[in-house]
Amino acid sequence: MSATPHPSAGRLIDYRLTTAFLVPGLRLRAEAWKIRYTTTTATGDLTEVSGTVLIPTKQSPRALVGYAVGTQGLATRAAAVSVQLRLGLEYEAAVFAAALRRGWALAIPDYPGLGDDTASVHPYVIGHALGPAVLDCITAARQLPAHELTDLPVAITGYSEGGCAAGWALQLQPSYAPDMPIVAGSAGGVPADLDSCLAHHDKGTFAFLLVYGLIGLDAAYPDLNLRGLLTKRGERIFALFRRTHILAAILLGLVLTSWRTVDGFVTSHPLDDPAVQQRLRENCLGETAPAVPVLVGAVVRDQAIPYPQNAELAQKWVAAGGNVTFRSVRWGEHVVGAPGFFRSAFEHIDRHVGDAARPSDSRSIA
Repeated sequence: MSATPHPSAGRLIDYRLTTAFLVPGLRLRAEAWKIRYTTTTATGDLTEVSGTVLIPTKQSPRALVGYAVGTQGLATRAAAVSVQLRLGLEYEAAVFAAALRRGWALAIPDYPGLGDDTASVHPYVIGHALGPAVLDCITAARQLPAHELTDLPVAITGYSEGGCAAGWALQLQPSYAPDMPIVAGSAGGVPADLDSCLAHHDKGTFAFLLVYGLIGLDAAYPDLNLRGLLTKRGERIFALFRRTHILAAILLGLVLTSWRTVDGFVTSHPLDDPAVQQRLRENCLGETAPAVPVLVGAVVRDQAIPYPQNAELAQKWVAAGGNVTFRSVRWGEHVVGAPGFFRSAFEHIDRHVGDAARPSDSRSIA
């Protein structure tokens, strides 16, 4: 499915210098800018969101990379990357540092519903909200007057929820941001099929992702009235998880075992609603292919995102005419396997950065 941006999407509203720490007390080797910009919601309306732009200080930037982070949580401030970086608590900061060492400037969205100055709720893993937020963050970063980022080649990467955001940004880019000088992309651990993901986690150890997913769906599409399906217990569960950082959510999910099924906190199953099914289908990746070479990666023993989803996504994009390489990470699980994905992803991007005219007609599932 293509997307048409709001005419005012991608406008840089505000920018100011900020701080970005690798760990508390140790700064990243980058000039950090907190930005605020406009983007398009899942239903096509205009909204304002925040993000961070990191520019390497040891060398002139070679590329501008839209970096979509993995699940941070749903708490408005505690789960925002810009806040976590200021505190030195961002768990993907080491990956940012590796990208900066390669000479890449990074445009990192907080995602809608997350940040210092928002009153909305994060549309968790809803691609038609996250993809535009990534693309518009890149567009806004290119407007920073303090640095010349406009002429740099662009790439996009992300893992887990970030894989969802990156995948949607790559799929939507030809119609949403056709003039963006993008040369490559990568997406790993991608929740490409939300219906399948919800079914996968029902009654499982990571059942809290059911709650996260339904909160995200409700935030993106309030007309579905998912809150109207909640029992009193479900309302309490929603209110609790709505305020969690991902680490707290994992802990609560391990401790609170009695609700590990959707049927445990709703009066009727949301997936029985045709309108819900339609929205889930709209946010299923693979219908159209990205216009640039893309690497899709997955951890074989991923307990959070079913491995076949990513293999199937790569196959769908190839069938749609895409230039796609698929990489399996043989060691670890969802979290521990992430570095293996990023090694391949960064090598893939490096091969294409600075060479937008490179032929890209070889299509492979490797």
